[in-house]
Amino acid sequence: MVDKPVILASACLLGEKCRYDGQDNYTATVEHALAGHEVITVCPEVAGGLGVPRPPAEIVGNRVLREDGTDVTAEYEKGVAACVEIAENFSVTQAILKARSPACGCGQIYDGRFNGTLIPGDGLLTRALKAKGVACETEESQHKSK
Repeated sequence: MVDKPVILASACLLGEKCRYDGQDNYTATVEHALAGHEVITVCPEVAGGLGVPRPPAEIVGNRVLREDGTDVTAEYEKGVAACVEIAENFSVTQAILKARSPACGCGQIYDGRFNGTLIPGDGLLTRALKAKGVACETEESQHKSK
């Protein structure tokens, strides 16, 4: 039994080098916001079996594709399922996720043309977590609230 609420966070935001390019997205604002909370870090892409580094992917319709057309939807779905199971097991009600990611994006994602154009939408993990009632935000909303 967990004594205090557990927050799910994208691992890259806390310094894990799991981004597609082998880097991280460490964000001090997120680290400070999470101080004093129970935190579980996740990376749906890695949980789904994708390596680091890996070619970038974007959502195209109902699929997740690499720029060369390789379909990695199954890997994303596998990773999302693992992360949702963790969230359920720990009664997670809040998540801080990486903006614009095809897995973790919240409110905006890339349009699938690999040219940097953003469109309204959520990544696969964010969609799944919201469907379970988890409040999702990005590191960028953490910056705005400070």
